[in-house]
Amino acid sequence: MKITTIGLDIAKSVFHFVGVNKAGKLVKKKMIKRKDLIHFFAQVEPSLVVMEACGGANYWAREFQKVGHEVKLIAPQYVIPYRPGNKNDYNDALAIAEAAQRANMRFVQPKPVEQQDVQMLHRMRERLNKQSTALVNQVRGMLAEYGIVIAKSKAAFRKAFPDILSDENNELTVKGRYIFNQLHEEFTDIEKRLKSCDTQIVEERNTNPVCLRIETSPGIGPVTSTAFYAAVGEGKDFSNGRHFSAWCGLVPRQHSSGGKDNLLGISKRGNAYLRTLFIHGARAVLQHCGGKQDRLSRWAYALAERKGFNKACVAVANKLARITWAIAAREDEYRTFA
Repeated sequence: MKITTIGLDIAKSVFHFVGVNKAGKLVKKKMIKRKDLIHFFAQVEPSLVVMEACGGANYWAREFQKVGHEVKLIAPQYVIPYRPGNKNDYNDALAIAEAAQRANMRFVQPKPVEQQDVQMLHRMRERLNKQSTALVNQVRGMLAEYGIVIAKSKAAFRKAFPDILSDENNELTVKGRYIFNQLHEEFTDIEKRLKSCDTQIVEERNTNPVCLRIETSPGIGPVTSTAFYAAVGEGKDFSNGRHFSAWCGLVPRQHSSGGKDNLLGISKRGNAYLRTLFIHGARAVLQHCGGKQDRLSRWAYALAERKGFNKACVAVANKLARITWAIAAREDEYRTFA
């Protein structure tokens, strides 16, 4: 019988292939080594290939598309309910194929290599930021043991730390001063690498029409616009702005029963990095909306007065996410309404 859907459980060295027909019946299963995978799929009649959205999936998606297959990715949490029996590689592959045949299944669009490059840049920047924060906190804690206190911010640390190292009247010993000098060199190196990441992000923004359109929206800068592109491209996989903001975790969590709707705080699902950037952008909008007469600023100011700054930040972030999706997906620009 003809194979219409292929479930592939991917791994580092050994892959498990399951082919099912239109009725969902198992036609063929096979264990394939990594070096033979592309050659094997080149011999298979073009079909729908489905994998879990995990490490390496985007690469394999691009390779399978080159040999004529249609490829879809599924979030792993949607596959688990369809697994028959105990967990093993063949059952995982069969569950992937079964889940792909559901009419209401949600899929993840494979990323092109250009998006992966920008995503990798953002992940490196995020890691460096965390390292920098951890280093500052560690040094502040160690300095406190010598009776030296620095204010809680990177700007204060950047300004005060060199003066502390050059001050010969404080409690630092020769050995302690040498160790702190090494920590200062490490901090300086991280700062240089962070600046390099920011420079690359601006360069990407300047050559990317999607990012340039997105930045016409208030509260959106190079970091947020390139992070949006890295995550969803033009955003056309989402049917509307609310679906995108829900994917960012910016819509209310629901716990309803018996026909009674009960909305809680935001769901915090999906892309936490992008959600954080939208909330930072919303803070900037709220801090500068006083006295402005455009519709968004007046709405944001009234909301902050009514609900408080923090709740208004989340609501404005939700609004910015929807605006950003509309600009990207509809190839439009932000227009101010009075």
